[in-house]
Amino acid sequence: MGEGEAESAPAAEKKGVEEEEDDFGYRLFPDRNKKPQSFLVRSLFTFHNKCQLMLRLTLETNPYARLLLEALKQSGCTVFNDRHFSCENCDGCVGGGFDAATSQIVLCQNNIRRQSHMNRVVTHELIHAFDHCRAHVDWFKNVKHLACSEIRAANLSGDCTLMNEIARFKFGLKGHHQTCVRDRAIRSILAVRKVSKETAEKAVDEVFDACFNDLEPFGRIPHNKADAKRAYRDFQNRDRYTANL
Repeated sequence: MGEGEAESAPAAEKKGVEEEEDDFGYRLFPDRNKKPQSFLVRSLFTFHNKCQLMLRLTLETNPYARLLLEALKQSGCTVFNDRHFSCENCDGCVGGGFDAATSQIVLCQNNIRRQSHMNRVVTHELIHAFDHCRAHVDWFKNVKHLACSEIRAANLSGDCTLMNEIARFKFGLKGHHQTCVRDRAIRSILAVRKVSKETAEKAVDEVFDACFNDLEPFGRIPHNKADAKRAYRDFQNRDRYTANL
């Protein structure tokens, strides 16, 4: 299971050795293994209602999400709210995840409290969904594939904007964005795979340049909402131009 918004992730106990049993991060999303509750039961929980309302607002108004939804649709992977998103309770260290086995985005209703956080988590996971749609990603066996998508998600979702980094009390000048992307990609891998830190770092470093420079479908690194709006407008114009050829 791909994961975004990991707050902390311990390395595997034995460095350099992958453990035989790997739950692929599903331990962080315990509701994945439970029987679905009825709509009536779920509607009684404030967290679930708030999660659904924030999700709807993100999908309708956030330029990052709107661009990705259009790109997915054009790639043959139309996203439906009730099918491809699920508000669930999760482990305390995560905000969301992409379940490649079901092509479903999990939103951690007990951890997402602010609209800005919902916007970022949905964008991060939609990038994973876009990668899943357009490429033959081996999420479960090829750590380099996972690393590439985590690099792209950290780079393009707004995870590493200046304001977010300041909020984390992290400051830097030259190359700080790249450092943030690398660190968050490594942490996300460690959160969902039982591999050593060295294995995660090696996977990220080996694919970093190619995946960091893969800016699809944005065409640029959207450092803020204004950048995302411009990228969305350019994406729409690109499609109109192609349609007229």
